[in-house]
Amino acid sequence: MSNEQLADLTQPQRDRLAFVELRVRFIGEIRRQDLVTRFGIQSAAASRDLALYKELAPGNIDYDPKGKSYVLGANFRPIFDFPPERVLSWLTQGFGDGEPMQLKAPFTNAVLASESPSRLTHPDLDVLASVTRAIHQECPLGIEYHSISSGRTERDIVPFALIDNGLRWHVRAFDRKSQEFRDFVITRIKRPVLMKDADVQPHERSDQDIQWTRIVELEIVPHPDQPRPEITEMDYGMRDGVLRMKLRAATAGYILRQWSVDCSPDHSLRGYEFRLWLKDHLALYGVKNAVLAPGYRSPDQNKGEQ
Repeated sequence: MSNEQLADLTQPQRDRLAFVELRVRFIGEIRRQDLVTRFGIQSAAASRDLALYKELAPGNIDYDPKGKSYVLGANFRPIFDFPPERVLSWLTQGFGDGEPMQLKAPFTNAVLASESPSRLTHPDLDVLASVTRAIHQECPLGIEYHSISSGRTERDIVPFALIDNGLRWHVRAFDRKSQEFRDFVITRIKRPVLMKDADVQPHERSDQDIQWTRIVELEIVPHPDQPRPEITEMDYGMRDGVLRMKLRAATAGYILRQWSVDCSPDHSLRGYEFRLWLKDHLALYGVKNAVLAPGYRSPDQNKGEQ
């Protein structure tokens, strides 16, 4: 399909076709009702959009009469070039599912210029699509995984959630090799294969993941050894000098590290980046990834030092 064919369409049409492609590529299926709900159009118009997409991109979608939906075609080739940031934003927050296009700044002068840091790496979108389809379809995923400790291994995982640790994206999944729930870095996944005919066992589901279902309540305060605590309170929107957070145990270590929260029991970390302190380090007891939190020491370690 040529760019001229897309250019001949109206912007609302291109937005709807882009949504069709996102749904099919990353969720694995789309129904007319998805278009009706998302764009507020009539069912007949949704049917025309699906027919048009199929005409413009033969082989990208197939109709599944059993499920009464359009599913990913065997010869799928994307016609829209979505940046990874847009895809991840759509998957996690529902934003940005219109046609990707060059945004024009409303002002040519630098008065309102802004800049945000970009990530060093982004997941391969084909790999990410396989992961998200497996999550949506609740089926195992066969992968080749590369880790620093084990090197290259073949694994079957049962994924159920994406996790952003601030630097890179992980998928939370049950690992059949180790028989436990783990986080897998998506950029280290190669050759993913959906195992649609394989059953998921009850103990492999997310509600059995204690670290995922457990919620920890944390109280973050200005670091006692840093000057101007009132400025820290302003920067982090604290109330009465405290920032109260509720986090999944499975993500707590990532977030505390990303925010540079001193988690030592005696606020012993030094450095300008440590403007926050975890008031009660025992709140992290039993959190597996607490080892990632700056300065954290388990109660057993503290006893050994006395």
